[in-house]
Amino acid sequence: MKVGIFGTGDVGRALGNGFIALGHDVMMGSRKAGGDKAKAWVAEAGAKASEGTFADAARFGELAVIATLGTATEEVLKQAGATNLKGKILWDATNPLDFSGGMPPRLAITGYDSLGERVQKAVPEAHVVKVFNTVGNALMFKPELKGGPPTMFIAGNDEGAKVRTKQLLTDFGWETSDIGGIEGSRYLEAMCLTWVLHGINSGGWLHAFKLLSR
Repeated sequence: MKVGIFGTGDVGRALGNGFIALGHDVMMGSRKAGGDKAKAWVAEAGAKASEGTFADAARFGELAVIATLGTATEEVLKQAGATNLKGKILWDATNPLDFSGGMPPRLAITGYDSLGERVQKAVPEAHVVKVFNTVGNALMFKPELKGGPPTMFIAGNDEGAKVRTKQLLTDFGWETSDIGGIEGSRYLEAMCLTWVLHGINSGGWLHAFKLLSR
């Protein structure tokens, strides 16, 4: 499968490396092609890695991933182009975090709205799935934790996109809990803050959520 990733930061690289380890081809997109961070990642990741603009990555991918800062997400989607994402699965791994008041951050979008919903409105013909926003990049691929595989919570409107996402999450070493439509992003984005607060209070960042049932 071909995967386009928007963003050259830690999350984009972690997910890109994971897809490549599973045998997929990955293009990392940024505002301008040929940036130092993107080129360095390609050199390190090998033959299945390439880089270009956000629009290049959107055209390239059968599946695309938003792995940018939450505050940049809507502008990135404009540059990627809604037509380039038509009919494709679009993973939204972002959170609308506001660090203007220091740590801990707060949500910049609250109430009856979320960044996940805004992503779906920005690219209405893409199949948006909120995913990978409730864990740090160090554990995104093949997490090894006590108690077995952790649970990745997802939300999205398209059932087929969520079925494919669950399959890929299994490949990435995760269990999956589907909480429903994209409006569930309101709760998953708040859940990110729970993850952050635990990290601050525990002094460590290698933790993930696990859903238990009988």
